Amino acid sequence: MTTALAAGTAALVARAAEPDFAAWRRNIVRLGGCTNPIHLVGMTTIYDTTTGAALLSYGSDVYGGHLLTACGNRRATVCPACSSLYRADTYQLVRAGLVGGKSVPGAVSGHPRVFATLTAPGFGPVHTRRERDGRVRACRPRRAGQCCPHGTSAGCLERHPADDPRLGEPLCPRCYDYAGAVLWHAFAGRLWHRFGLELRREVARRAGLSRSEFGEVARLSYAKVAEYQRRGLVHFHAVIRLDGPDGPDSSPPGWATVPLLVDAVWAVVGRVRLTAPGADVVGPRVLRFGTQVDVRPVTSYWRGAGERPASAGAVAGYIAKYATKGAESAGAADGRIHHARDVVMLPVRAHVLRMIGTCWWLGGLPEFEPLGLRRWAHMLGYGGHFSTKSRRYSTTLTALRQARADHRAEMQRVSLGLAGHPTITVGEWRYAGRGYSPEAALLAASVREGGGLHGA
Repeated sequence: MTTALAAGTAALVARAAEPDFAAWRRNIVRLGGCTNPIHLVGMTTIYDTTTGAALLSYGSDVYGGHLLTACGNRRATVCPACSSLYRADTYQLVRAGLVGGKSVPGAVSGHPRVFATLTAPGFGPVHTRRERDGRVRACRPRRAGQCCPHGTSAGCLERHPADDPRLGEPLCPRCYDYAGAVLWHAFAGRLWHRFGLELRREVARRAGLSRSEFGEVARLSYAKVAEYQRRGLVHFHAVIRLDGPDGPDSSPPGWATVPLLVDAVWAVVGRVRLTAPGADVVGPRVLRFGTQVDVRPVTSYWRGAGERPASAGAVAGYIAKYATKGAESAGAADGRIHHARDVVMLPVRAHVLRMIGTCWWLGGLPEFEPLGLRRWAHMLGYGGHFSTKSRRYSTTLTALRQARADHRAEMQRVSLGLAGHPTITVGEWRYAGRGYSPEAALLAASVREGGGLHGA
């Protein structure tokens, strides 16, 4: 047993002897293992709305001094407990837009839906793991003697294992276009926005409508997530749906079909372009999506292992999984970088370090200052949201959280014997810190693991 664990255990045993132990323990256990809770102090009073009488008052003293609330962080590397709840909410949000539920009518399952993956372009060859028919193939086969301008072999004949640290690393770092990769990340969100605009125009054109006429009879909705690849660039995975003019509550017009939507996505991805700034510093850069694009219909259920369409549940689960991940999944830093001296001390692989360094270099130049590249250096230049949706796709995370809070409040009123009273709750709480004491951290860890002191 380590010294820290022994000290935490001793402190927990001592705390168990105190009169307020049950309230203190309940305050921690109800967070489900949150790693970095927020401390609040204050008071709440429940009033009868008919008579105005105060039915119940309680303060932070009943929680052992501080009321703890979950941090709510979406990232699994920061807080597994809160990210698990975020992932579950995202799953329900995406699934509701595919099969109905959560105030979305079930008829939405009959609307044209596709699951599209838009990739980043290539900025130089990297080590990769290729498989075909269950067999691992050579990374990048080339003729013997073929080299890049810097004398590095242009190919790689190795069959990389899945845990090979070279995966995602450039074959020649000097050939790799790091400036282009960082600028693509900085504009990836705008590329997606342009893609959405062009897709509406393309669907309208294929239906023989003007843009204004299209808005009167149909609407495009989406939910998407960004996933980091090993090479440090994001993919966009998106559900795209065609509705009637009022969104999921209205039926799409007869011409709105899955094949039309699939063809429109393919046509638009290839022509979306943006011109990056700073051509006089790093050379001209025309930013676009990569040529590796996947577009498949979404079915309400899975029919067979060899079927090309994706099931609604699988798509929702896939998007929800990546909604809780960040650049750390590509080996990047787990927090913002505030000083240049911190860059050289980062425990990251060489490729990621070069991308971070490029962000820091470009971010210090006037031409790129509006992009905030130094602020997003730990994200390798990508400052966009990881999961987003259009306004009418389905319910919202806020609505799901409010429904959960309302349910908990109702359960509290039942437990207090106030279920039959029309009540209003008035509270005043203020921030008082965050984190755990050693003994509280030990108890929270047992809750996360689902054993030990949990339930004791």
